[in-house]
Amino acid sequence: MSTVRPGIAERLSRMIQLPTVSAELEQRGLEPFQAFERLIAEQYPLVHEHLALEKHTDLGLLFRWKGRDAASDPVVLMAHYDVVPVDESDPWTYPPFEGRIADGRVYGRGALDDKGPLIVVIEAVENLLADGFTPARDVYLSFGGNEESFGTAALAISDAFRERGITPWLVVDEGGAVVDSPLPFVPGGAAMIGVGEKGIVTLRLSTRGDGGHASTPPTLTAVRRIARAVDRLDPSMFPARTPKAISRMLAQFAIRTPGAAGFGLRALSRMPMITAQLFARLGGEPAALVRTTVAATMQAGGTAANVIPSQASATINLRLALGETVDGTVLRVRDRIRDPQVAIEVLDGSDPSPESATDGAPWEALAEALSVSHPGIPATPYVMMAATDSRHFHRFAPAVYRFAPLEMSAVQRAAIHGVDEYVEIDALERGERFHRALLERLG
Repeated sequence: MSTVRPGIAERLSRMIQLPTVSAELEQRGLEPFQAFERLIAEQYPLVHEHLALEKHTDLGLLFRWKGRDAASDPVVLMAHYDVVPVDESDPWTYPPFEGRIADGRVYGRGALDDKGPLIVVIEAVENLLADGFTPARDVYLSFGGNEESFGTAALAISDAFRERGITPWLVVDEGGAVVDSPLPFVPGGAAMIGVGEKGIVTLRLSTRGDGGHASTPPTLTAVRRIARAVDRLDPSMFPARTPKAISRMLAQFAIRTPGAAGFGLRALSRMPMITAQLFARLGGEPAALVRTTVAATMQAGGTAANVIPSQASATINLRLALGETVDGTVLRVRDRIRDPQVAIEVLDGSDPSPESATDGAPWEALAEALSVSHPGIPATPYVMMAATDSRHFHRFAPAVYRFAPLEMSAVQRAAIHGVDEYVEIDALERGERFHRALLERLG
C-alpha cells in the first residue's frame, strides 16, 4: 500500500489560490473554474488517464472509475470546488487566496469548505491508481462548482444518474467531521456522519403602500407592514420533533459517558418527545436539530432618507426539519403572517432528506474505513443542518451520508465561511487514508 505522496499541502495551496467564488461568477467569469479543472488535470494525471470525465453544465465534473463488477451499484464521492466570497475588511492572518502553508497547516478560503475534503478524495484515487488498484464496483467522483450558490451542477449530475437508471450503493458528500468532545460532558472524539439533511426554502415577502414625504407618514407604511410580517415569524411556529438519528446519537454517547450524564443521555435517547422539548428550549444548535429555523436575511425598500417608500420586501431563509415539506412550510408562514397584502414568493426550496440507515453495509463500510484512518473514533449519526449537493441524490439513492474525514476543532468550524479558515496537514493525510480504505473495501 502506498503512502501519501509528498506535496498534498502544496497541491491544496494551489487550489486555494484560484478564486472559484460562485457568487461572483458574473464579475469573475468562468476562468477561475476552468483553471481549477486544468489544475487537477495537471496534478492528478492518472485520474485523467484512467477515469472518464463528463461535463454537466459548465461547472459540474463527473469522473467514472470502472470497477471489476459493472453489475454492482456504484459509489459516488462528492465535493464542491467553489467557495463563498471574502469580505476584504476582515482581518485574515494570511490573504484568503494565497494558500499559505505555515505551522503544519494550509490557510485560505476553501481549506475546509470544500477543497480540503475534495483533495483527499482525488488524492486517494490517484494513489490507488499508482498501485494498480481497481475497485470492486464503479466509483464516480462528482465535483460541483456552484454548491455555495445553490447552483445546478450537482442537480444536472444527479439527473444524469436517474435518466440512466443508476442507483448508487453509497453516496458520500461533505457535512460532518471528526470532532473532539462532541458534547461538553461526552469524553473522546467522534466522527459525526450526517445521515439526514434539513431542507431549505427561501421566501421573499413583499408589499406595496402609499409613498410620500416622510413628514406626513401614513399609519402603516410598506416598511412597517413588512417589519410586522417578519416579527410574526419565529421558531415557535414550528413543532419540535426528535429525528431517529439524534436518538441514536444520544444512545451512542451514553455508552461512553460515565455517571449521571450518561444516565441522562440514555434516558433522552428513549424519550424523543422530551428530547425535542428540551433541545428546543436550549436554543441555538440543539434547537436547530429538532425543528425548522427561520431567519430574515435581507431587507429592501426606500430610495432616500426623507421619502416613504411605496414598496418594501424582506428575504426569509428557513431550514426545514426532517418531516416537514416546502409546501407545508409556506402555508404555515402564510397563516402566521395573517396579512393578504403581503405577497409570498418562493425563490427556491427543497424538502428535507429521509434518514439513511446506520445498520447496513454502506454504513459499515464507512465505519471500517474510519477504523483505519482514525482508530478508536466511532462513526456517529447526526442530522446535517446546512444544505449540501447530496440533497439531489437522496431523492432516489437509499444510502446518502454527509462526512468530511478531517479533524475540525470548534475554532476551525467557526472559520468556515468566516475568517482564517485552515486545515491541518496531518488531517489531510488521515482524510486521504480514509478514502483509500473505503475504496479498498467496497467488495
